Amino acid sequence: MVDTNNAREEKGKQIASRHDLHRISDTFYHVKSQTTKREYNVVKTNNSWQCDCPDHIFRHVCCKHIHAVEFSIKFREEVREKNKVTISPLTISNCLFCKSDKIKKFGIRHNKSGDIQRLVCDTCHRTFSINIGFAKMRNKPQMVTSALQLYFTGESLRSIQKYLKLQGVTITHKTIYMWIVKYTKVMQKYLNKITPQVGDTWRADEVFVKIRGELKYVFALLDDETRFLIAQEVADRKEGHDASGLFAKGKQVTQTKPKVLITDGLHSYAEAYRKELWEINRQTRPIHIKHIHLRGDMNNNKMERYNGEFRDREKIVRGIKIKDSVLIQGYQMYHNYLRPHMGLNGLTPAQACGITIEGDNKWITLIQNASRREA
Repeated sequence: MVDTNNAREEKGKQIASRHDLHRISDTFYHVKSQTTKREYNVVKTNNSWQCDCPDHIFRHVCCKHIHAVEFSIKFREEVREKNKVTISPLTISNCLFCKSDKIKKFGIRHNKSGDIQRLVCDTCHRTFSINIGFAKMRNKPQMVTSALQLYFTGESLRSIQKYLKLQGVTITHKTIYMWIVKYTKVMQKYLNKITPQVGDTWRADEVFVKIRGELKYVFALLDDETRFLIAQEVADRKEGHDASGLFAKGKQVTQTKPKVLITDGLHSYAEAYRKELWEINRQTRPIHIKHIHLRGDMNNNKMERYNGEFRDREKIVRGIKIKDSVLIQGYQMYHNYLRPHMGLNGLTPAQACGITIEGDNKWITLIQNASRREA
């Protein structure tokens, strides 16, 4: 019996290493048969995997198809751990430029937000301060990042203005918006250089918005496993829109392509699939599932959940003013890197993709690292 079980495990490992299975959702996989052209369904129920193959149904054993799913999950975790990216708060124990530990104090810089310690490196002789990313700002980094957090969690600019006034900061709502635009662009430029380790099942959907009173559509691409929002684009119409640019951007961001694409029946997705993802080789051709049901594993609930998030935020501003609004791109960044998700056990999508942001104030960590790269 032990040898038989080991043989099943080994065969399952071979199936997983050859990628002869497709992840449809967290609890549903299609696993190719090694002897026929059919596929078996491996489904997770009551915290245990069930397969509809004869070996599992009649012998009640953990079949090779279940082992393949378990090994596939393990392989993905190992890949993410191997390619893990950690973004840490900047410290003053080393020079920001040459990494030398031969640094010393070099006077105080006085400004309206307080005194900032300046440092000098004895190795490269360059001076710097720990206020990187917030240089020449009249207000403390904590106030700036509080404004960012409040804006992307749903507060209006004038509500943020009132909050900051209670903290002793008198500022206009227009200046707050300038902060948001400035730092969103800085962080996006930095984060765009990091490749997320997404899964192999992607979902696409669209949500309508009003931009200057005109009806537009935001097309979005989401990784099913990590909830990482891969790409977005704004379209003038729903029917007839060429969504191939969305899929092309998805491949560029992730440096890969999905094995399974789940969409609704919109013709735009079928056309884009044929342009960007379709292959002659059946073995490597992604599966396109375009029949969404309200229940079961073929639903698009995760994509709809993000659409609901964005819709709730868009209502606060009573419509978007420009096509490349900071709200559209900025909320994508907030969703991926800063918003914990209950469906991910409190992790952010970026953490689920192997990207960890450390520090008590993750906004400051991101802004400092992004500004340092630009320096």
